Amino acid sequence: MTDASSRMTSHRPYLLRALNEWIADNGMTPHLLVDATQAGVQVPASAVKEGKVVLNIAERAVVRLMIDNDAVSFTARFGGVSQPVYVPISAVLAIYSRETGQGMALPEDVTHDADTGKESGDDAPATDTPPDDHTPPPGGKRPPFLRVVK
Repeated sequence: MTDASSRMTSHRPYLLRALNEWIADNGMTPHLLVDATQAGVQVPASAVKEGKVVLNIAERAVVRLMIDNDAVSFTARFGGVSQPVYVPISAVLAIYSRETGQGMALPEDVTHDADTGKESGDDAPATDTPPDDHTPPPGGKRPPFLRVVK
């Protein structure tokens, strides 16, 4: 990895803005899947189910939508009451169209550790043997998946 690439900003907000525009340009309704357990997430507790929340970010559903490099923020109505919403970019798990389910689960950021000169992230070290498809992931975690919630 070069020094220039280690100084690059996160690609997640750029993907989020592009996919939001693509979904809206096609007349569909963009939804975010958010990990509501992450630090800094501000959403109504009543909207959270199993630690996750699905947010409609269509222009007609929100006021002052801002997707910057740090967070997604807007004001929306929950149960008829207008409330502010703040979601750090790291808490956004996916963006998709409500109507078609098309979208993307956002990839994890890969950071560069200046002390070791190595990348850190979810990538496991390479092995000489392919993984056994029948072995469950370590820690009892399920593989990531995207489910459309209506």
